[in-house]
Amino acid sequence: MRNFISVKDVPNINDLVKKALAYKSDPLKHADIGKNRRIGLLFLNPSMRTRLSTQIAAQNLGMEPIVFNVGQEGWALEFEEEAIMSGSTVEHVKDAAPVMGKYFDVLCVRTFPSLKNREDDYSELFIKQFIKYSGVPVVSLESATLHPLQSLTDIITITEDLNRPNPKIVLTWAPHVKPLPQCVANSFSQWINAWGQANFVITHPEDYDLDEQFTKGAIITHNQEDALKNADFVYVKNWSTYNDYGRIYSNDPEWMLTNEKLAITNDAKVMHCLPVRRNVELSDEILDGPSSIITRQASNRVWAAQAVLAEILQSNGLAK
Repeated sequence: MRNFISVKDVPNINDLVKKALAYKSDPLKHADIGKNRRIGLLFLNPSMRTRLSTQIAAQNLGMEPIVFNVGQEGWALEFEEEAIMSGSTVEHVKDAAPVMGKYFDVLCVRTFPSLKNREDDYSELFIKQFIKYSGVPVVSLESATLHPLQSLTDIITITEDLNRPNPKIVLTWAPHVKPLPQCVANSFSQWINAWGQANFVITHPEDYDLDEQFTKGAIITHNQEDALKNADFVYVKNWSTYNDYGRIYSNDPEWMLTNEKLAITNDAKVMHCLPVRRNVELSDEILDGPSSIITRQASNRVWAAQAVLAEILQSNGLAK
């Protein structure tokens, strides 16, 4: 595995999940394979769980992680080819990324969509430019369209709670106070479809369709009640519109998940990537109740990152 940008970079999802769970059982089993290797974590937008979990994962492997908040601590970067840099950007990624490739053995990058221009966001220009010019393996800590570390974490968490083959997994849209990107929903859909071991249903209000390249293979319905029937896992997430890009058409509180709605599931476990707007996206009774596996899901971010970093080290001749 040279880079980790989407599920397409993963030869075998179940093998990677097993590797992550092995690290969960013994976090320091490979404490030296990253010795004398340096990992750069570049953030073009804020993070809490992604940043902390990846730092911990790197340290568990003996790597030295260095965090750099690009927008706050460095020059504004330009990503367009042949740009005339007479505006606010000071340094081109063509100049910055190769230097970072000399500083670091592995580069992790977190970007975020503008939600203004779909074509620009879905081109994934920012992360592709780092891959093109850095010369070292690149790991996505979230991009404009996908969040692969989160999705690997989600499958790890589901695997821990599987009590029957081919579980019913439901991704349900939830209301929010502002437009959010489609990254987590896109990525979760892509990974569950690629995993191929679930009955996968996506439910959302009309006009909230996701890009078909990520959802193809899932059952899609606008009826949340029908979707929730006999569900084993319910993943709650808001996203803004894809077709009329980056908008809120509906903020119907009736889409918030409650215990009453969970009553028709198969004692479903509830998931969310965090942060969560309490009593907007998810009710207190769900978040603080026995159905929620959200805290464990978040803690599994460490093992997902550790499995990916170990795979990168081993696949690229960087492991000790």
